Amino acid sequence: MNESRLADRAYTSIVRIITDEALASGDRLPSEARLAEMFGMSRNVVREALVRLSSDGITESRRGAGSYVKRRPSERLGAHMAMDDLAATLGTYEVRFVLEAEAARLAAQRRSSEQMEAIEAALTALRAALLSSAPAHDEDWALHRAIAEATANGAFLSLFDHLHDEVLRILKAGVEISRARPRSKDGSARRADKARLPLARRAKRRHCAARWRGPGDCRKREWGSSAILMA
Repeated sequence: MNESRLADRAYTSIVRIITDEALASGDRLPSEARLAEMFGMSRNVVREALVRLSSDGITESRRGAGSYVKRRPSERLGAHMAMDDLAATLGTYEVRFVLEAEAARLAAQRRSSEQMEAIEAALTALRAALLSSAPAHDEDWALHRAIAEATANGAFLSLFDHLHDEVLRILKAGVEISRARPRSKDGSARRADKARLPLARRAKRRHCAARWRGPGDCRKREWGSSAILMA
């Protein structure tokens, strides 16, 4: 098995430690050497997995003190995907972010007036879905496919369609997890969740929506690809 696949296994195993042992935010993970011993892997593989977990906002490294839990993955994740697939699925979602940014740039330069109307209609449909109790994953996908069509590059459509199943799995999980979070009595949490549903996708909405009329600077993504899957 190549090192990348081993790192995926180590990533999943560390997430299992967090969930199975009910570790909370701020709890310390076993040392890198201990994790390598537990998994029967090299420290380099474990280190790669920890770097990815930190990038995804699940853990954080403290100089000289090891790695700590930053945010717990939602317990509802298992209803949407096998834990063994988590690292690979999040990797696919990360690729989606990269493709969307470049597709938005090209679409801003090349879109026709008809394609602009299609993008705006898809964005309106997504906003309506996000503010309702209906699922929003199909509208999310339709918006970004409309953007891909406006790039005048068929390769973008082929890549988007190839990623469809795994990305949709993440989108569905993100919607359910966001809407399952505890609500306050006055409904403020409900309104807040709807307003950011979910955070990573809403951030990308703002990023892309700013580009429809013309090219502009690409804002750095502030959340890891796993942000929508946190408890």
